[in-house]
Order: sequence, then structure tokens, then C-alpha cells
Amino acid sequence: MKKILLCFSCFLILYSMTFAQLNINFEQYKLANGMNVILHEDHSAPIVATVVMYHVGSKNEKPKRTGFAHLFEHMMFQGSQNVGDDEHFKMLSEVGANINGFTTEDGTTYYEVVPSNNLELALYLESDRMGYLLPAMTQEKLDNQRDVVKNERRQRVDNQPYGTADEKISKAMLPPSHPYCWPVIGYMEDLSAAAMEDVKDFFRTYYAPNNACLVLSGDFSSSEVKPMIEKYFGSFPQGKSFERPSYMPVMMSQQKIEVFEDKVQLPRLYISWHSPQMETREDAVMTVLARILSSGKNSRFYKSMVYEKQIAQSVNAFQGGLEIGGIFQIVVTAKQEKSLTEMYSAVKAILSDVLQNGVTEKEIEKAVTGIEAQIINSAQTVLGKATNLASYYSYTGDPGNINKQMETYKDITTQEVLSVAKKYLEQPNMLLSIVPEGKPELAVTKGE
Repeated sequence: MKKILLCFSCFLILYSMTFAQLNINFEQYKLANGMNVILHEDHSAPIVATVVMYHVGSKNEKPKRTGFAHLFEHMMFQGSQNVGDDEHFKMLSEVGANINGFTTEDGTTYYEVVPSNNLELALYLESDRMGYLLPAMTQEKLDNQRDVVKNERRQRVDNQPYGTADEKISKAMLPPSHPYCWPVIGYMEDLSAAAMEDVKDFFRTYYAPNNACLVLSGDFSSSEVKPMIEKYFGSFPQGKSFERPSYMPVMMSQQKIEVFEDKVQLPRLYISWHSPQMETREDAVMTVLARILSSGKNSRFYKSMVYEKQIAQSVNAFQGGLEIGGIFQIVVTAKQEKSLTEMYSAVKAILSDVLQNGVTEKEIEKAVTGIEAQIINSAQTVLGKATNLASYYSYTGDPGNINKQMETYKDITTQEVLSVAKKYLEQPNMLLSIVPEGKPELAVTKGE
């Protein structure tokens, strides 16, 4: 038994020494038209992930013209000049590919994970919709996908319990012209008003090779795929230049409180502060704090509010760093008939202790270990590595930062957590109470 424990202890020591070392080798270069290419060979399985990320998200839209980035995520699967309607999905499905796309505030990503011998098919299909989507775009397709997106909004937002929370919070915390003020999926009225020429102009501006990053990750030979990439993407002209939204720090001058009655069973409280943008030192510190507060059964919120007092169903803290700003948020779902005022008082007491007495080195160590696990897990598949490489290139300019993620977390101190927490959490916040219909008395109506 002692030998087993000794071996296990040795394993833990070795694991801790190597755990944070991520070493993803890649080659990076640009085509003459400005398209960035990243190649990562991984011959562990006969598959290849093809990722094309366009550096355009909902933040590139304008007021009254929202939802375009997400709408294009749908339009890109509706056929292009040389690929028939719905053929993109069909051709890839026939070879057993994993296909999808997703849109965020900052970027739009498309991917296919294909058997290695079908890589050229994936490149051909991605290139055809990059270069030749508009000739195949019709009013009928636009109307059809607009209706699909509207229905998606109804299902995921309008008719979903707590579904409009993020929109209400953004509207309350940001000026109407701020690029993060509107939702990624857009507003119904803006989708209805979208004209064909508006949509085409959005594509011409942002779906150009010089605003795209192509990543291949998996079982291929770089020397063999480079001519293919040149063949399928090299002839496309650069797109017109445009101004990217820059970092826009926002601080609220006073606390804001909103109450919304909804078809929900349990009251839920959202507490939100403006916070650091992504990939900054302060973003890392606030990420560590969020884990200390709510990750695991020994976290401060869970131990006090869920386990000991048994007043909350769940309590979660998040650091949502984005490209030009961020929000730190605490979300508390109360137990049946418990008031959100009681939840808010409990949260304030815990935060007050953190802001007065700080956190411990042990708490930081545990939080960082959890973050390390997330980083390692995100790079376990060829698709995970490809999407991470694309994101680091697009948002930091250096895909090599994928291997440097843990460096930021290694030396975070208790004093630094205290200092950064005070900087942001002592600022005015936004309180949103979502309560069951007919029970406004469960909401928070008075703040600080």
C-alpha cells in the first residue's frame, strides 16, 4: 500500500511539473492577399481539422444593423457559385465530417473535421464560399435564413427562461453606440429591415482573405497542402480596409437596478461589473478570483450559500473578457421562495471579506490548477488546437500565445488579487432580478 501511495505521489509531482507546459508546434505564413495560414501537423489519427476564422463579430455591426455577423454564419452554408444549395453540408456529411460554425461578439468561425484524404474537399468548399458566395445569394435565401434566425432567437432568447438577461444587462451598462450593447443574434426589427445590399456590403467588407485566418491541424504534410492552399485561396483579392473598434473602457457612475417578471420557477439575481478585456494581466487575475469564489464545493460562494446556509440553488462567478472590454458577473439562483435581497446580502458579505482580507495562496493555487486543466483539455483534439490557434492569432496577433497561456497565471499573488478586485468590484454595479410572474417582492429593489 505504501508503495502504491509513493508511486501516486511521484505521479502527482511529475504531473505538476509538466502540466502547464503546452507545446504546440506550428508553421505560420501569409498569402500575397494577406490571408494568414497556420499549419499544425498531428499524425496521431487520420483526420484533419480545417478552421477558417473571420475577424468579424457582432461588435463590427452598427446600431439598427444588428445580427449581420450571425446571419452570415447561416448564409455561408446555403451554397456558393460552384456549390449548390445545401451541398456544402451534404458533400461533407457523405465523408463523415464534423461540420459547424459559431459567431461571437468578436469573431466568426467555421470548421470541418474530415478524414485526411478529404482535406482538399474541405479546402475547396471553404474557398468557394469565401470567394464566390455573393453570386449565389438570392432574396429567397436571405428571407429564408432570416426567418431561421428569428426562430432561433425566439427559442433561445425570447421564449427561454432567463433568456433576455444578457441583453438587459448590456443595455443597462453600456451606451447605445457601444459595440457590445446589442446581442450577437441581433434584434428582430433589425433582422426584418436588413436589405440585400446591406448584407452584401457586410460580406464584401469582412469576408475577405486579409480578414481571415486558415488553420489546418491534423494528419497532413505541410509541403503537400501549401500548393492546395495557394490554388484555392491565393487568387482572391484583398478586401477594402476598415476601422476596427478599439478598446472602450466603460465605468458606471452609479448603481443600476432592474426587475423583470418572467415565466420562471426560481428567482435569479445577476450582479455585473465592468471588467478587463481579454488576454490582459487583469483579465487573468479576475479569472482566478472567479474560480476562488464559485468553482467547486469548497469555493466561497458554494460553501456559504449552497451548503451551509442552503439559501441558493447555485452561485456562479464569471470573468467575461472580450476584445474591447469585459464584464465580471455573479449569477445566483435562489431556492424556492427565497428572496434575492437575501442572496444579495450574502454575496456582499462574502465579497466584503475578500476586499478587506484578501484571498489565500492556497486558494490561488487551486484556482490556477483548475485553469491549467481547462487549457490542457482545450488542446486535446485537433479541432481544439485549430480553434485556439485561430483565436490567438486573431485576438493577439500571435498564435504562439497558445503556448504561453499559463505564464500569466504562474506568479499571481494574493496582493494582486486584492488590488485588482478592489479596482473593479468597488465600482458601481448593475443588479438584475428575474423573478416568477406575480412575485415582485422576491426582487432586489434597493442596492448599496
